[in-house]
Amino acid sequence: MTRYPEDQLHEEVAYVAFHFHWPYEQIMRLEHAERRRWVGEIARINQRLNEQTGARR
Repeated sequence: MTRYPEDQLHEEVAYVAFHFHWPYEQIMRLEHAERRRWVGEIARINQRLNEQTGARR
């Protein structure tokens, strides 16, 4: 069995915590796939916001 890269795990936890203000313990209780899905959703939200902001310039 291969371990999940620790640096990537920390990056995901920081990303979700920063954007959604969820506590560390709550994020760590998420299954890997669910945490990755939240990371993807946050990225899509950021993408849309960046595109909208760019369109107003």
